[in-house]
Amino acid sequence: MTSTNITLLLTATVSFIAAASAAKSWATSGGAWVWLFLTLALYTFGNLLMLRLVRDLGMGIAFSLSAIAQLLAINLLALAVFGERVSALQGAGIVLALIAVALITLPAGR
Repeated sequence: MTSTNITLLLTATVSFIAAASAAKSWATSGGAWVWLFLTLALYTFGNLLMLRLVRDLGMGIAFSLSAIAQLLAINLLALAVFGERVSALQGAGIVLALIAVALITLPAGR
């Protein structure tokens, strides 16, 4: 996995997290159109980045990495911003997700 792919993955993750936040704002604002358009724009941008990752890494790896990156980003946001706590079992699940990312990003033996 190249530094360009890592940058694309991180940028897509930020875009998806921002899009989810904009969607929440749209839902709680009574349906203000600006939030809807921002949500659509951010999801579109993130998915365009994902297309490049699919081409470079393959569909399975690209979407697995994206799902895990989003899982970790959401948990960090919940812990740091909203003061949420995780149980020992949940913490173990997060650690296993990190291990999964490490294993997925290893070069394939050929």
